[in-house]
Amino acid sequence: MVTNADFNFKTKNPLTLELPFSDHIEELRQRSFHIICIMILLMSFSFIEVKYLVQILELPVSNVKFFQLSPGEYFISTVKISFYTGLLFSTPFLLSQVILFLLPGLTKTEIKIILPLLLISLILFSLGLSFSYFILIPAALNFFVTYSDEVIEPLWSFDQYFEFILVLFYSTGLAFQIPIIQIVFGLLNIISAEQMLTSWRYVILISTIIGAILTPSTDPLTQLLLSSAILLLYFSGVTILFLIKN
Repeated sequence: MVTNADFNFKTKNPLTLELPFSDHIEELRQRSFHIICIMILLMSFSFIEVKYLVQILELPVSNVKFFQLSPGEYFISTVKISFYTGLLFSTPFLLSQVILFLLPGLTKTEIKIILPLLLISLILFSLGLSFSYFILIPAALNFFVTYSDEVIEPLWSFDQYFEFILVLFYSTGLAFQIPIIQIVFGLLNIISAEQMLTSWRYVILISTIIGAILTPSTDPLTQLLLSSAILLLYFSGVTILFLIKN
């Protein structure tokens, strides 16, 4: 005779261990400490090699001279660059620690869903950063340079330039998470793939609005590129959900 306890045991992850609450707190403290140490290590390394990072960030735009408005502006900019670079590259380690902490309490079905979604999410975020660096940022900056090259010499504050591309980086990376959100909503039966597909007119309008909001520049080219990427991601998410459900 199969009891409820036997059923729960079979459906649960075999790695599940009944630990006291204090042990969970201690494990969380240790993992948080490891995450903070990795972040500090990567941020420190980024600060040591910050000149190379600055050169990489300046590559998307040419024929522009950068300056600092105050004596400490460039230093503050390098601190921010080091912070965000360390934060970015420590994200995979952070996610792995979160997964290891939650893994014993997840069922096999949940593991089969969550782990691939997290991996795809990281891949999409990386693709978003690449799309922003190689396409969006050059398009936006070259538009401004070309628009004013006959009347104004391009002299830009490096700190303002970094904040500009930082917004583009993270907004594009987050926009590329749209398929993940669609898949989660579809698996939870909040909205079906058919409903997503029939709402394409609203999606075009919303993607245009999101493109205008997320891009810090006002040029139509950058907004059009981001809106087109959002549309492509949306219909990709619908296609993936169709394949999963059918």
